[in-house]
Amino acid sequence: MAVLSEGKQKLAILGILFMLVLSLAVAPLSTSAEAFPWMDKDLSAEERAQLLVEAMTLEDKIDFITGNVNNYYGFYNEGLDKYGIPALQMADGPVGVRIANPEVQNKQSTALPSALGLAATWNTETAEKYGDLIGNEAHNTTHNVMLGPGLDIARNAFGARNFESLGEDPYLQGQMATSYVNALQGNNVLVTAKHYLLNNQEKDRFTSDSQASERAINEIYARPFASVIENADLGSVMCSFNQVNSTYACENPDLLTDLLRDSLNFEGFVMSDYGANVSTADSINAGLDLETPGEPYGLWGDELQQAVTDGQVKEETINQSAYRILFQMFDKGLFDNPAQNNPIDVAAHGEIARQIAAETMVLLQNDNKTLPLNTDKLDSIAVIGPDADTASAAGGGSSLVNPTYTVSPLEGIKKRAGTDIQVNYAAGTDSISAGDILPGPNAVPSSFLLPQAGSNENGLQASYWSNKNMEGDPVFEHTAKQVNLNLGFYNYEGFNAQSSKLDSLPTSLNGMMSAKYTGVINVPKSGEYTLSTTSYGSSKVYIDSNLVIDNAGEKLDTVEKTVSLDAGKNYDVKIEYKTDYKDATGNDNGGQLRFGWEASDNVVDKNIADAVELAKKSDAAVIVTRTYDSEGYVDRSDMELPNNQEQLIKEVSKVNKNVVVINESGIAVKMGDWKDKVDSIVQAWYPGQEQGNAIADVLFGDVNPSGKLPVTFPVDEDSTPVNSEEQYPGVDEVTKYTEDIFVGYRGFEQDGIKPAFSFGHGLSYTEFGYKKLKTKVTRSNKGKKQAVEVTLNLKNTGDVTGSEVVQVYTGKLPTNTETAPKQLAGFEKVELKPGKTKKVTIKLDPKAFSYYDEAKNEWVTPSGNVPIYVGSSSSDIRLKGKIHISKNTSNYFNKENKKDNQSRQ
Repeated sequence: MAVLSEGKQKLAILGILFMLVLSLAVAPLSTSAEAFPWMDKDLSAEERAQLLVEAMTLEDKIDFITGNVNNYYGFYNEGLDKYGIPALQMADGPVGVRIANPEVQNKQSTALPSALGLAATWNTETAEKYGDLIGNEAHNTTHNVMLGPGLDIARNAFGARNFESLGEDPYLQGQMATSYVNALQGNNVLVTAKHYLLNNQEKDRFTSDSQASERAINEIYARPFASVIENADLGSVMCSFNQVNSTYACENPDLLTDLLRDSLNFEGFVMSDYGANVSTADSINAGLDLETPGEPYGLWGDELQQAVTDGQVKEETINQSAYRILFQMFDKGLFDNPAQNNPIDVAAHGEIARQIAAETMVLLQNDNKTLPLNTDKLDSIAVIGPDADTASAAGGGSSLVNPTYTVSPLEGIKKRAGTDIQVNYAAGTDSISAGDILPGPNAVPSSFLLPQAGSNENGLQASYWSNKNMEGDPVFEHTAKQVNLNLGFYNYEGFNAQSSKLDSLPTSLNGMMSAKYTGVINVPKSGEYTLSTTSYGSSKVYIDSNLVIDNAGEKLDTVEKTVSLDAGKNYDVKIEYKTDYKDATGNDNGGQLRFGWEASDNVVDKNIADAVELAKKSDAAVIVTRTYDSEGYVDRSDMELPNNQEQLIKEVSKVNKNVVVINESGIAVKMGDWKDKVDSIVQAWYPGQEQGNAIADVLFGDVNPSGKLPVTFPVDEDSTPVNSEEQYPGVDEVTKYTEDIFVGYRGFEQDGIKPAFSFGHGLSYTEFGYKKLKTKVTRSNKGKKQAVEVTLNLKNTGDVTGSEVVQVYTGKLPTNTETAPKQLAGFEKVELKPGKTKKVTIKLDPKAFSYYDEAKNEWVTPSGNVPIYVGSSSSDIRLKGKIHISKNTSNYFNKENKKDNQSRQ
């Protein structure tokens, strides 16, 4: 027998071990393919899904399409191991991956700028980067479904979730979302677009009836979904809580079958929002495929099994829903490329977040060319703002991301300014919290409140009970800076985007609760002060033991009382609050209370006074303002900056002529009272974890701002196309979309309303010239295909490199049917060096030459001349022309529409 050398023995042993490991690795796959023929990767997704559905029992199929509860995931659907079906492990979006499992990445992921900020880039390549980053992080943090993007049209400036979606224009939304979804799903993560449909307010979110015409639904609200379905192979759609034309969205066959599947050719599955399903047979028969959360809280599971037994639901309907889900799981790679638990690249993703954040920023105003800041002419900068020393400005609710790290505006500005420029900070006002969503006067500033006379800290002594009668020992006590309470849904773990400088209240107070605040109030000036409470539930205010306010709080309401207060005198104050309202949804509303006031004339908060003193001795003042937006039960009550930030801007602008306002808000704010008092305004949206560096990049000119507004900024609350109570928030829980197709800039132009800043507006540190507009109908494929395009020359006439978004709008169409004065038909973002010119060609959206004919139930393209407007915004039109849509072209587009509908049916 041959004897091997020691080296050869080792090689032989290694070889045997290698073959053993290889056989172990391959064997399960081979066995799996034999036992589970649907695991054969050579088969199509359709074939694999069909094989699997045929193998499943009815009970298993019902179990599969009924969701489950798993606190480690936003939404969840258990896998079925006996068939090799993986779980649907879903993460809330759409501005990053919301991680609930503490074992995964310490529950941290990259916090990107808000979706509305992304829309402000008007850059589909940036949307692709955004979606790819989210997809990468989702896949590597055990998630295989992302809930987002939001495709809800920003119908007005009040909607508390506007920041989660992509603006007021359906074409812009569709283009940005298509790139976002394509990139995200490229990571073997399935995308769920939401919220389908007419989900445009949080007020009465579970019960409101959104009533709109078929034309408005097709031309405005369903168009972003249509674009993503057609161009991004969308995996799933989430139906919303609300009713649409008096039928709940998740059991609405007109929406889920007639429009979504028969007209838009959607091949994915429909899942309910969390608890949005309201029926058993009606919902699945209408087109709902997956109920979430399902058991033990839902209406499917055993109830659906019984409905099949009773003949209310056919088994083929169950098969169809199971097939739709499984097909998408196979098609998007969820079976073959399962989600992993791997570290994410924090540094690289942070750099992407910074680049995107800088591109989202819109230079609204730049009088005297204050920006970019010239470091050669500055010795000192005052950074002012309630939360400018934190990076807490973000939208609350299910979209809130726990960031891997943060850079505050103060940190970013200090770092960029360097050691030669002194950067100092003053808060200016109290920090922002969920309480700032509530209506009524601003909360009494903390500087006028003391927990007891002579105290060195500001605020009131607060005690909280987890019952509504102040029984037993309080569950929490602290010094509350202000009485500005908004708990319930807003205080769920990970949902609260309040300032990190404020104390967090325990979640045990999210249900029925009570509270008591005691201390003293001391004012600097004698006069009349109008005290108030805004509360849902009863609230009482005592001054020196005298009851001055008794607010029954049967609904969220404000009660006011004017009192005389003398300067320098300590007045004992006691505020009592109970959640003794009768609303059945009270456990989610929780405690809502604000102690507010309208101060006597010329009373200035000490925080504001300190900021003014800092601004006086600084060469420039950068004021970082913010709002609070969140899903929940109320929308924004007005467009004002909360917590006296408007007064802060006005007072600072009196003493410093180089004032820059960086506004971090979910959507538009009212600027009429202070816009003309400052030089520069930058709309920064909610800029994510790299906000400080991104703000500094723009302020100092390292990045030339190129953002454009994806929404119109109104002058005030009333100067909009949606300005009646029946339009918003609705009467008796019915919201009527009487503005019809005239949403956003369409309505502003139609109604002759002048906005503060137009849709598409955004300045640059350079200038651009537009010349030589040409329009034409192109023909390709031997004349069988037609399209409309424009060409023009764009020149950078300034001194620095910059990017311009060339926007093309069509005017009124040649028809007796009323159409929009302008509608976005195409756009392109172009970067140019100084003095350079580029020929820009933009293919226009055929829908911009068409309207939806309700009588025919189809899109119609009329023949005739159509005005063409090209410019830097919807109001800043640089070139005008027209295009003639011949009968031949009209017939072509009409045939394409009909062919499209026929193929979809």
